[in-house]
Amino acid sequence: MLNPENIIIRMPNWLGDLVMATPLLTDLRNRFPQARITAMCQANVAPLLEHEPAIDEILSFKKPDRWIHGNYRDIIQPIRYGNFDTGILTTNSFSSAWWFFCGRVHNRIGFSGNLRSLLLNKSIALPQNKELQHQTKTYKALLTPLDIPISNTPISLTVTDIEKEDAKKFLAKKGIFPGEHTIIGINPGAAYGSAKCWLPERFKELTKKLLTDPSVRVLYFGDRIGAPLVEGICADMPSGVFDLAGKTTIRELMAIMTQCNAVLSNDSGPMHIAAALKIPLVALFGSTSAIKTGPYEHGTVIHKHVPCSPCYLRTCPTKFNFVCMKQIQVNEVYEALLKETSGKILTV
Repeated sequence: MLNPENIIIRMPNWLGDLVMATPLLTDLRNRFPQARITAMCQANVAPLLEHEPAIDEILSFKKPDRWIHGNYRDIIQPIRYGNFDTGILTTNSFSSAWWFFCGRVHNRIGFSGNLRSLLLNKSIALPQNKELQHQTKTYKALLTPLDIPISNTPISLTVTDIEKEDAKKFLAKKGIFPGEHTIIGINPGAAYGSAKCWLPERFKELTKKLLTDPSVRVLYFGDRIGAPLVEGICADMPSGVFDLAGKTTIRELMAIMTQCNAVLSNDSGPMHIAAALKIPLVALFGSTSAIKTGPYEHGTVIHKHVPCSPCYLRTCPTKFNFVCMKQIQVNEVYEALLKETSGKILTV
């Protein structure tokens, strides 16, 4: 059995996948309380793990555009200098295994495939039923070579009290006050593609229905790429709707979410953030599988199991015309939000 003292874990590249892998950090810390644990993340998602008590350090990097060994010197050298005795790869790429090999990580653990088994000391076959179990459970299998059984550890993220106070001040400047207002956060986009997204006109219709309660305030979230989508939805809306797309950092988004009475989201990174922060949540699914990537043991999922779903396509083929998302009706989403907010939204 390995008894590591200096562990590096390569975290997933996508926002939501990284959140689903957070139980590995907790399980490693619980099993090896004296070990130094470094989380290696792409720079765009690394802020998610700031203030996480299970880790000692974040190794943040930017991936070069081209796969040339010399281009990766800035990635490999910090790994080598870290003198890690154990490395865990949540990513399945050949390049990530190559970095650990060149970085002289002594014991390298990862899933087999992509011609990288020779670069690993312990290669693990992907579970045959990986499409029928949550991705979090699949990630947890990576710790079994360290005598860490697959646990019930939930996903988690940390927002500090200072960040929460800053979020309250941010909202106050917009005339929004938690406790006085019922705050609904809505994430209408998804980085993977439009096939994951509920129809913009239905978000608009739902928002107008929510605003029939004068105490409701609706915050629309999104990144810079999704800003045009949010701008279109928020156009010509009554007062009480706030477009925050591309106007917050990841940490600010997390903190603002903690002030929400509920969050509505497609299958996306913000959906998993809301689940990790245990914010009342309604998640809309269409082209992907709620069994595999749904909010982990939290929230309400609305998923119409049409014959072509899950297809995992980025965009919906014209012949199907978003049938999975069109079957999700405004009233059922509204009723789900009523339930998640424990009736804080007043019906009229």
